[in-house]
Amino acid sequence: MAEPSFKGGVHPAYNKEATSTLAIVKMPLPQKVVVPMQQHIGAPCELLADVEKIEKGFEVKAGQKLGDNKGFVSAPVHAPISGTVVDIGPYNHPLGMKINAVTIESDGRDEWMDNTKPAGSLDDLSVDEIRKIVREAGIVGLGGATFPAHVKLSPPEDKPIDIVIINGAECEPYLTADHRVMLEKAEEIIFGLRVMMKALGASEGIIGVENNKPDAYKLMERLVAEEENISAFSLPTKYPQGAEKMLIYVATGRVVPAGALPMEVGVVNHNVGTAVAITQAIREGKPLVERVLTVTGSGINQPANLLVRLGTLVSEVLEYCGGISESTLKLVVGGPMMGLAQPTADIPVIKGTSGILALTDEDVYLAESSPCIRCAKCVSSCPMNLMPTSIAQAAEHGNYKRAEELYALDCFECGCCSYICPSKIPLVQWIRIGKNEIMKRKNK
Repeated sequence: MAEPSFKGGVHPAYNKEATSTLAIVKMPLPQKVVVPMQQHIGAPCELLADVEKIEKGFEVKAGQKLGDNKGFVSAPVHAPISGTVVDIGPYNHPLGMKINAVTIESDGRDEWMDNTKPAGSLDDLSVDEIRKIVREAGIVGLGGATFPAHVKLSPPEDKPIDIVIINGAECEPYLTADHRVMLEKAEEIIFGLRVMMKALGASEGIIGVENNKPDAYKLMERLVAEEENISAFSLPTKYPQGAEKMLIYVATGRVVPAGALPMEVGVVNHNVGTAVAITQAIREGKPLVERVLTVTGSGINQPANLLVRLGTLVSEVLEYCGGISESTLKLVVGGPMMGLAQPTADIPVIKGTSGILALTDEDVYLAESSPCIRCAKCVSSCPMNLMPTSIAQAAEHGNYKRAEELYALDCFECGCCSYICPSKIPLVQWIRIGKNEIMKRKNK
């Protein structure tokens, strides 16, 4: 029987060898952190000003809430270290803009808030209590999308969820953080899955692992053997297998309609790192103030998988890894397919920072784009059945109405089209411009 798969996709070189066998190392406490008020999809946080006014000179403890928003689709941010607030204002953000942020200078003591304590037995926690814990811990999707986790755990009553899928695909080249999390924190992933299943009333849990990580799959398969209603599923190695609609189709056979969310077919997806964060919130009362990320690329002198406090400057992370070579051409936050190239290393690690790549000419193929030759490779590789070249051309010529008619908003910017294009046309960039303009006009 043929292995289940999805339409389209590409097979970029893995480039994971440099870090796939490297255990997670806890990076030393940073001397300074910069905590942006927006690290998630949804409404940005506002500085706390009611009970405790966060301002310059304010002493904070690790785990202390710095900002929040009353909007449902949002997630609070917390102090990753103890110390003194030394600045508040716009700061460079990995999304390429300046975002209001709190700068904290460490006192070196790493003192935590007194209320950082276990929530109690999972059996004793109600569904509402679980959702509140996850929300107050500021947990978001750690696969890169950064969608607030409590929102996924709170579907409408008319959208019952029967399957929760834990995403262990990590299909982006270079990145191995999730792989190491699965190997080193497998039990926490399974417990986090059980928390989600209880919160959603789901009867089945699936942990999907791409088959280029056989050690992680075998470990998960062994650990869930005695778990009721939880199984491990081997996913084909193809990019973008980790995208939620592709993952759902391969693991369950269910098709999420265009423009719809997974809850329409009774499924919720979460990343392995998100599952671990939920476990730590329940067992330790710990908010999301650190994450595992991969630092790699041929420009990195000492590749690593690191546990890093959020707000640590990328420049400090690179320095800890021995710096970057002079031949580095591009610094990318995230993976090479969906990550964003950065003009500076003076940016903080945020909740969605899955990797930091320093790429040289060994990694990056630089070429001038040429006219479209109508080969349709972008169409055949698109997992969403779109026509990338037509959408990009419409956006390039300012015809945003046509771009919308071609379902530009269904594109999740996986990068398959740009990767496969023999003319090296920056299709994703044009589609992204088109999507942004469409959304601006809709919001008006």
